Amino acid sequence: MSIEVQAKHRVFGGALRYCVHASAATQTPMRFGMFTPPGDGPFPYIIWLSGLTSTEENFTIKAGAYRYAAEAGLAILNPDTSPRGEGVPDRSDSDVGQGAGFYVDATQAPWSANFKMETYVTRDLIATAEAAFPLDAKRRGIAGHSMGGHGALTLAFKHPGLFKSLSAFAPISAPTRSSWGGKAFREYFGADETLWRAHDASLLLERGAGAEFDEILVDVGLADQFWNLLNIDLLEAAAAKAGRKLTLRRREGYDHGYFFVQSFIADHFAFHAARLT
Repeated sequence: MSIEVQAKHRVFGGALRYCVHASAATQTPMRFGMFTPPGDGPFPYIIWLSGLTSTEENFTIKAGAYRYAAEAGLAILNPDTSPRGEGVPDRSDSDVGQGAGFYVDATQAPWSANFKMETYVTRDLIATAEAAFPLDAKRRGIAGHSMGGHGALTLAFKHPGLFKSLSAFAPISAPTRSSWGGKAFREYFGADETLWRAHDASLLLERGAGAEFDEILVDVGLADQFWNLLNIDLLEAAAAKAGRKLTLRRREGYDHGYFFVQSFIADHFAFHAARLT
């Protein structure tokens, strides 16, 4: 899959590129950011998944991550959060449609034609980026924020061996038991709630997923304005039941936004670097 580099910026000795390519999964052009640190590679890398309403730009502009990535020798691949463009279905609210792909493969019309974000991330995005840039396919981690935290957890749990490290900020941890997830899943999968369970990180963890990870790192702010929608406690209980090592850090005074992410992104990159480099 060929790509078009639409912009390139020098940052902390490395290179940040904004790219677009055609995705067979979504049947649309898809955008992503690609940061490579100084050097020739091949580089270990992290896929970063962003949250509701975000694009590939939010992380690049707001997370303050590139200094730490450059120092650790980590590349970062961050896709858009959904297909977009003329003819792609959308809704006026932000919980469903463009900007709200939830990193799942929709099965219900009108979403099923384009909203194949699970296949996009785990197949098209990885194949395209690894063919075009000096990335090490054997040293690949995944992380995300909010909806992207949900995506990081569920994609890692559902695709054993694809990722070597896993972390999240304020993930939607049990979407089948949250109005955020319930609204989107009803649109994407229909009314049969048994079909939703395959996309719930807490349920997947409780059933034994995630055994390949020596540790999973999650940060959440105790002043998060969406605390009741995240169901962090259910994730913690599922990890305990399954015997998985979940390091869950509740951060006093921090809310849901990127100031929170900036405050602890260095810890997450150190966590991934210890497992990938």
